[in-house]
Amino acid sequence: MKILVADDDPTSQAVARAMVERLGHHCLVVSDGAQAWEAFQLHRPDVVITDWVMPVLSGVELCRRIRENAAGSFTYCILVTSLGARSRILEGMLAGADDYLVKPLHADDLQLRLIAATRVTSLHSQLDRQREALETLNAELTGMSLRDPLTGLGNRRALEQELDRLQVQVDRYGTGYSMALFDLDHFKSYNDTYGHPAGDLILQTTAAQLREQARGGDTLYRYGGEEFLCIFPEQPLAGGVLAAQRMGAGLEALAIPHVGNATGTVTMSAGLAELDPRCPRAADEVLKEADAALYDAKELGRNRVASPDSIRVTPG
Repeated sequence: MKILVADDDPTSQAVARAMVERLGHHCLVVSDGAQAWEAFQLHRPDVVITDWVMPVLSGVELCRRIRENAAGSFTYCILVTSLGARSRILEGMLAGADDYLVKPLHADDLQLRLIAATRVTSLHSQLDRQREALETLNAELTGMSLRDPLTGLGNRRALEQELDRLQVQVDRYGTGYSMALFDLDHFKSYNDTYGHPAGDLILQTTAAQLREQARGGDTLYRYGGEEFLCIFPEQPLAGGVLAAQRMGAGLEALAIPHVGNATGTVTMSAGLAELDPRCPRAADEVLKEADAALYDAKELGRNRVASPDSIRVTPG
């Protein structure tokens, strides 16, 4: 273990160092409470053995500071005093000390304290590792709860969080966004013809293609079934339309066979909507508008982009 000894008496320092090192531990020695506090912050020792009465900062105050500023780690504190009165010992323990020794130091007494310190610090280290593992697992579970398991894109819950975040941006900074709602053309027919495993593969392929075509800052979600949604932050409607065209063209360029589609390949339609910060409204209204535009794109023959401004362009 790494042990910090704080004592203003050179003889006591030498005795403590000799005993600690003889027991196989690494020893740091300082001469007053202020130095001990600095050394604690710098080295984070496993054990602090501190004299009760020291210049600048007493051993009791040192223990108190260590307990108040442990920053998640644990240090075993042993107070050394020439005063064995129970009231003094109790004062030290209440201040944060874990154990005490009475001067003059005896090797057996010190060894007993360090055995206890080893066990306690080992237990705290184990608890710290378990806590870190639990935090990692919780983070992974939180990530999984926000991801569609098939495509790896964000799910509806993640979309809700993103829309809430964007609403804060709109309210605070006056920024807007556009969104595109995509739908794979005649996907039911594809499933009926090629089977559901092939349909799942198409969904994964589409998600990968959308990721490839998305720009930094764009966020993608599986909206449901064969529908995908992309948000283009701080992007006006015209820019979103161009991005949606590019995404649709990228999927069509893969030339994945689909006998049930007019083009003979897998394609998708898109509906666009925009939240203009000059005309603030709820995110649900923007979603409804994008869904209505997607309906228009399907009614107009699919494999195209539609928007409320009647921008209707066939990809490519």
